[in-house]
Amino acid sequence: MKNILTQFSRLFVGILFIISGLIKLNDPLGFSYKLAEYFSEPVFNMPFFTPYALSIALFIVILEVVLGVFLLLGYQTKWTIRILLVMIIKFSFLTFYSAYYDVVKDCGCFGDALHLTPWESFTKDIVLLIFILILAFNSKLIKPLFGPKTQSVLAFGSFLAAAFMGYWVLNHLPLIDFRPYKVGTNIQKGMEIPEGAPKSVVEMIFIYNVNGQNKEFTENDLMNLPEGATFVDRKDKIISEGYVPPIHDFTMEKEGTDYKDELLQEAKLLVFIAYDLPNASVDGLKKLTSITKVAKQKGYKVIGMTASTPEQITTTQQKYAFDFDFYFCDATTLKTIERANPSLMILNQGTIVQKVHYNDSADLRL
Repeated sequence: MKNILTQFSRLFVGILFIISGLIKLNDPLGFSYKLAEYFSEPVFNMPFFTPYALSIALFIVILEVVLGVFLLLGYQTKWTIRILLVMIIKFSFLTFYSAYYDVVKDCGCFGDALHLTPWESFTKDIVLLIFILILAFNSKLIKPLFGPKTQSVLAFGSFLAAAFMGYWVLNHLPLIDFRPYKVGTNIQKGMEIPEGAPKSVVEMIFIYNVNGQNKEFTENDLMNLPEGATFVDRKDKIISEGYVPPIHDFTMEKEGTDYKDELLQEAKLLVFIAYDLPNASVDGLKKLTSITKVAKQKGYKVIGMTASTPEQITTTQQKYAFDFDFYFCDATTLKTIERANPSLMILNQGTIVQKVHYNDSADLRL
């Protein structure tokens, strides 16, 4: 019975770590954005780690995959289980902190493929912790699958394969796109709210200063405010979250006007996406000028989308001789649409026909 439970735990933990690692390794930039959220001031207030978020993300996801393979192979069992135990304890702390203090809505454990609430993530980590503890107490029952040389070759091969996958997706695109802006998606339909969909229940909280202290009052409490109370602020408390469409916060603003309804009707629309123009790839930006000429000759309307300031837009247009307009969209939304900075996207009446990394601009089908 003990051996059966140990071998089941070995398979369960190994496979889950490999799956979780591969999903995040498919999109390490997306995972780095999640780490940056943990490093931000509202959460752990460690902004000095933010510049290294991508490196940390790559290290974690490659380690997850490799440890999962090591466990299944029975390679360096004691060290593998020890590292797994340390990782799951840290993950459990992060997910509990996120859930208890309600600071990070999705831990990113399975990237965009599967969204878990903070408490679901914490529960998942506790289950994994139990199985890893079973492995720790019964490590002698975990036997290698192959001989020493074969084990070493397979172990090293798993590391090389994971590292190459990380390199590839960072210089091209995720192998599988789990985001709401994947090819074939119609943006207008993605923004629709179905009839009868649940709506958010929001309670207004009023903050008044009472005898030098700020106190919170609900709307029903306003009739019985203490004498001399002075209004300070008002905030909305979400009691229950309503339906949120997969595509939201999508705009195409220029000089205070949102042109998305007009632009998303274009049959041939080529969009250059660069959420951060000052830090966009120079090589990528240089390619856009020649692509623009070809696209316009073939009847495409060409625009840019960015979260940069008007001054940064003007500087970039002058430097690279761009003869197309840029429209504003939130940086988080643009990062969700495409990971590369810059990247290219073709739309047909709001439907995403193609997306390419600037390194793959030659593959663009105009």
